[in-house]
Amino acid sequence: MEELAVKPLSDGVLFTAKVVPCSSKTSLCGLLDGMLKIKIAAAPEKGKANKCLIELLATAIGVKKNAVSIVSGQSHSVKHVQVLGVSKETLLKKLGL
Repeated sequence: MEELAVKPLSDGVLFTAKVVPCSSKTSLCGLLDGMLKIKIAAAPEKGKANKCLIELLATAIGVKKNAVSIVSGQSHSVKHVQVLGVSKETLLKKLGL
């Protein structure tokens, strides 16, 4: 069974997300090659899709928006996302993985 590749950090976790902008709705779509696949309704212009991604993940995981950050890949579809204040187990449980 495929599992999300999550790297534990001293203050949170780091994982990779595959983002599909301009989708019909914003939602978590499961796993794709060890990455979390996420559809975003917002267009990838002026940071709108990134903002939407952060809001979706913060709500799904149950943390404040400032605890979620895009470490790399701001202008690419594959992004490295850091979430502060959660463990790997908590992240997987909250995301339904």
